[in-house]
Amino acid sequence: MTISIDSTASLNSSASASSTKKSEADASDRFLKLLVAQMKNQDPLNPLDNAEVTSQMAQISTVSGIEKLNKSIEAMSAGFAQTQTMQGAALVGRDVVIDGNKLRLDAEGNTRGAFELDAAADSVRVEILSGAGATLDTLKLGAQGAGQHGFTWSLPEGLDPALVSSFKVTALSGTQPVAATSYMYDRVQAVLTGGPQLQLELLASGSVTYNQIKAFN
Repeated sequence: MTISIDSTASLNSSASASSTKKSEADASDRFLKLLVAQMKNQDPLNPLDNAEVTSQMAQISTVSGIEKLNKSIEAMSAGFAQTQTMQGAALVGRDVVIDGNKLRLDAEGNTRGAFELDAAADSVRVEILSGAGATLDTLKLGAQGAGQHGFTWSLPEGLDPALVSSFKVTALSGTQPVAATSYMYDRVQAVLTGGPQLQLELLASGSVTYNQIKAFN
């Protein structure tokens, strides 16, 4: 008789489940036998009181309950990982926002970035930089409140797109600098599921964990 791979996997799974149940039953059986032996051989002048017997009996239920809880958590974790993998796969080809300051031009020479200010600023300036750190262009965004903000930029005529590399945000409140966190747009190329955490392979940033993604587009 020929057994298919699926049938073999099912048989192995059933055998594993049966073995686990038998192991749990054996453990409970040993516990009960030890308790009965203890009661048979107890000192008649100093017998086990009801509270002690009840306590030992309760240990069986406690151990069994913990094992069932652990199995439930494992099942929930596996289900969550599967759901997260499906969500990650749906992101392939889409843009995401992560920490960083790199710029990626589209076919029309447009790009975008984002930043978050720790406090309100009287003036905000975004510098477009080359790979060598030279300023290629400057965006003056004026006063901005605390929180997240975005910007778009188009390649000026005559500027080599290969020079465009990253951006830098400078924010001031009066003469005092305001801390700014830069965010970049990147594209999901693939989903990696081999490690303990779901990872996304991004076009510019390489491999990042799912929880590093700040926003999806």
